[in-house]
Amino acid sequence: MIAQDSIEALKARLDIVDVVGNYVELKKAGGNFKAPCPFHDEKSPSFVVSPQKQIYHCFGCGAGGDSVKFVMEYEKLNYPEALEKLAENYNFTLTHTDNKHNKPRSQVMDRLNEWYQTLLTTHKTANAYVQERGIYESSVEKFGIGYAPDSNGTLNYIRAQQFAIKEAIDMGVVGYEPSRNQTYARFIERVTFPIHSANGSIVGFGGRTITGHQAKYVNSPETPYFNKSRLLYAYHLAKQALYKKQEIIITEGYLDVIMLHQAGFDNAVATLGTALTVEHLPLLRKGTPRVVMAYDGDKAGRAAALKASKLLSASGFNGGVVVFEGGLDPADMVKDGRVEELANMFRDPKPFIEFVLDGILSLYDLKNPKEKESCMGEGVSYLKTLSPLLQEEYKTYLASHLGGMGISPSLVKLNTGMQQNTNAPLIQKNSHKDFWELALIKTVIEKPELINQILDVLDPSLLQFHSREFSLALAGKTDAPELMSIIVDESIVVLQDEEALNAELITFLSRYYERELRKVNLAQNISFEEKAFYIRKFRGKIAQLKQGVLVAFNS
Repeated sequence: MIAQDSIEALKARLDIVDVVGNYVELKKAGGNFKAPCPFHDEKSPSFVVSPQKQIYHCFGCGAGGDSVKFVMEYEKLNYPEALEKLAENYNFTLTHTDNKHNKPRSQVMDRLNEWYQTLLTTHKTANAYVQERGIYESSVEKFGIGYAPDSNGTLNYIRAQQFAIKEAIDMGVVGYEPSRNQTYARFIERVTFPIHSANGSIVGFGGRTITGHQAKYVNSPETPYFNKSRLLYAYHLAKQALYKKQEIIITEGYLDVIMLHQAGFDNAVATLGTALTVEHLPLLRKGTPRVVMAYDGDKAGRAAALKASKLLSASGFNGGVVVFEGGLDPADMVKDGRVEELANMFRDPKPFIEFVLDGILSLYDLKNPKEKESCMGEGVSYLKTLSPLLQEEYKTYLASHLGGMGISPSLVKLNTGMQQNTNAPLIQKNSHKDFWELALIKTVIEKPELINQILDVLDPSLLQFHSREFSLALAGKTDAPELMSIIVDESIVVLQDEEALNAELITFLSRYYERELRKVNLAQNISFEEKAFYIRKFRGKIAQLKQGVLVAFNS
């Protein structure tokens, strides 16, 4: 069992925005962050993450909780598994009450990488390759570049260091062939590039052959620690610079990143042998940087840039694309000393939307009326993925580039439905929201020291709309969905001190007893004596409240 103090120490290290942001693309909304809920289908975002309260809540389906609860729900893990997952991600060692479980995070990746780095210094062919590519010794050290020998060499080293082979298999550096009951190293006679998580832990490797193997580059396989669709090479080294520069440069390969850093572009990263995906977006959203895609000008590079540009523009990212022609790439330009030229290219990339529209236009023979019509249809379909304002702005761009003299922008029919979108947020699911009652409940949650003062003068039954939520708050059930929705709602304001609370209670109770007095006066089913008793009682309470005196509920 995991020790409770260890769990609390881990939770203290977690930030809800960072944890949820690794899975969901969050957008700033006041003091909170919002996104479409990952737990149910919806078009308008009703999923709120509160950095102040360190919780999330969906106003649509009611899902909510802390960082651990989110990982449990998203990854379909039980509580201990979610804790272990978070501990691994944040390089935290959990303590168990059962000592046999108290083992630190596996060191096989770190030790193997240190060994690979040592081998590089003595391997002539690998060293020659690194030097030929123009990589400095300082960069070799900064990026941890190494060399993996033959399979037996790696397996023997792992055993010699007393690591279990299963541990190496779990981490993805060793493979297993069941049909032959044989293990093998995944990186054989390759220059190695360690891949780190965002917090700096080694979670995988990339390897470049120097012996003419058919696969020029290979990456670690998917493991519980390595998901290439959520990682960017060298992000752990670039994150400080990208926060400072408010810009991130995304390239296609390890060498591009290394050489760009070497030339001072220390905000460069690379995708890991895969196209940019939706799962990368939460990582890219951190720090709200401008995104510059630096891709090769060949057919594959342009296709990847087009796909990425569609994704990024539809997701509201600012930035653009730099395409390298003539078989060059960023690494080549740095090696050739064309650093200033590179800087100018990065300063003025082709904006995403224009790049996508130009790419669509290039696919059609615009002298052919039918193809022009098809091109316009594809362009309109893309524009509809953008905000209504951008749709209107760029339909003129599309119209003017549709061959010859272009066409009239009025022919580009978007049917954005702006009126409907504008009105949608005004629809409230709960028309009986009483903000004073909600403020009182939030005060009970956040200032429990005021509970006795409140209970002296009112009871949950006095609340017209939210008595259930008030009872839950008094019971300390802050994980109830009803209370989470109150906690993360920034429009509900806490009553800050006793003086403000007293003034609000006097106003609320005065209205309450006046309502009760009217009910008694109109009542037909009670005796004269009983009616007279309640009239005297309520009038007495109202008189005291008007003098600024709070009266006990049961008096």
